[in-house]
Amino acid sequence: MNPLAHIRNFSIIAHIDHGKSTLADCLIQTCGAITDREMRSQVMDTMDIEKERGITIKAQSVRLNYNYQGTSYILNLIDTPGHVDFSYEVSRSLASCEGALLVVDASQGVEAQTIANVYIALENKLEILPILNKIDLPAANPQRVIDEIEQTIGLDCSLALKVSAKNRIGIKALLEQIITQIPPPNGDPNAPTKALIYDSWFDNYLGALALVRVKEGSIRKGQNILVMGSNKSHEVLNLFYPHPLHQQKTEKIECGEIGIVVLGLKTVTDIAVGDTITDFKNPTQQPIEGFEPAKPFVFAGIYPIETDRFEDLRDALDKLKLNDASLTYEPETSTALGFGFRIGFLGLLHMEVIKERLEREFNLNLIATSPTVIYKITQTDGSVIHIENPSQLPNEQKIAQIEEPYVKATIIVPTEFLGNIITLLNNRRALQKKMEYIQQTRVLLEYLIPTNEIIMDFYDKLKSCTKGYASFDYEPSGYQQGDLVKLDIRVAGEIVDALSIIVPKSKAYQKGRELTEAMKEIIPRQLFEVAIQASIGGKIIARETIRSMGKNVTAKCYGGDITRKRKLLEKQKEGKKRMKAIGKVHLPQEAFLAVLKID
Repeated sequence: MNPLAHIRNFSIIAHIDHGKSTLADCLIQTCGAITDREMRSQVMDTMDIEKERGITIKAQSVRLNYNYQGTSYILNLIDTPGHVDFSYEVSRSLASCEGALLVVDASQGVEAQTIANVYIALENKLEILPILNKIDLPAANPQRVIDEIEQTIGLDCSLALKVSAKNRIGIKALLEQIITQIPPPNGDPNAPTKALIYDSWFDNYLGALALVRVKEGSIRKGQNILVMGSNKSHEVLNLFYPHPLHQQKTEKIECGEIGIVVLGLKTVTDIAVGDTITDFKNPTQQPIEGFEPAKPFVFAGIYPIETDRFEDLRDALDKLKLNDASLTYEPETSTALGFGFRIGFLGLLHMEVIKERLEREFNLNLIATSPTVIYKITQTDGSVIHIENPSQLPNEQKIAQIEEPYVKATIIVPTEFLGNIITLLNNRRALQKKMEYIQQTRVLLEYLIPTNEIIMDFYDKLKSCTKGYASFDYEPSGYQQGDLVKLDIRVAGEIVDALSIIVPKSKAYQKGRELTEAMKEIIPRQLFEVAIQASIGGKIIARETIRSMGKNVTAKCYGGDITRKRKLLEKQKEGKKRMKAIGKVHLPQEAFLAVLKID
């Protein structure tokens, strides 16, 4: 048995691209968990997309052993994502730790996500160790960054370590500080089993796996356990300690430790993240509380381009959900696109990653509609409904009011770009709550912004108007009433439901003009004239016309009476009228992407 005093559970938290994964690699190699021959960059990132983009999407755990002053310590390390879309991964990882390494780039300083992650760590009452990474860069200014951390976050940085994960500077001092500063886990090893499921995924050979932190008691191989949320019992078939390359088998996971539980399940639905595992015969009285599952933030329709591959898309989503518990989806039908799914995502990056994984891993060609959020509709009869698809919006006569979700956004930007940022935020209907200068060179802004205004291209615009120096973080902040309308796009007289969007009334006319102009450039010419219209209810507010392709029907007439030519032209005109009445226009994928690009 490993005494609790010799165990340390900690996470690495930071803003995106501040060096979390590199630091994790360095700690793993220094502790000897992986040989130099086996070592590769981003060793804890398992997906190709993570390696290609240089980002962490899914939190990963590893058990390390380190000898300090003649005593062997067990270090359970969790590497967390840095992008705002995956903050739920950070929160559930921190729920199973006693400490956190707050990594800050010594050249860039405190960023928006840094502050957000610190607040999550403080809510979980963790010991936070400030770490200044990349001190070997020419632009590094450790003292300025220390002052920023103390001023902006209020952390004591007297013991802040200066390291370079890339060149392995200060790593041994960091390991010593982890052992001396982070408290050991507490809990009663003799109490009934109580373990938190903080991650789950699917393995093709072992089935659904639960990554757990044992809070009290222990879990042993062959034990009958009870999953308290689903109230189902299972036998523990196998136990492992987490490792990025080869899992280590064990007969027992002790109190305070982290491990993988194999129950032989075919789905992960019975081992939901945040649930509590206890002993079936001698259960604990209270489950572990205070953990919230991930909630979808934006919704979009995903449709196969080949309509006969709908079942393939369903199978692909079922398999993907086994490794991404945050994914929610339900079938939907579009008159323009056929059968597909309405999928809930944690953010725009999450949507991009899921679509790319579906196309790569399952060889599908997909169309994604413009993302939307959940609106709260109060109807004239007093009933309240929630909609996530503009096509579900009731008739205007039945609507008393529409409320839209808002987010509290935190933006940190150099003072020279302050004017650009304020102009951008004003254009997005944002309400200022706070403005605070950091070290006279940067400004911290807090704004309330309608969620619908940030899910399209806000992040791209933010980066381009600040030359990439701004950082951005957000969290949900309830609903507020808005003057909103549904904008429909009609192609050849038919409403394309997949292109419908909900917009502020003040922006509807401008949005309608821009969309019809964009569609005119994208939709190929047909043998008949095609009208593209933007409408609010039955009122047309913008129109563009795609001219028909012409055919010279009089080419065979070399002379003779003019009436013969007129007769041929009239016949062509009648034919085009008939085609216009029965012809169908097939929209290319770019037409749906055009909605995303309109500002």
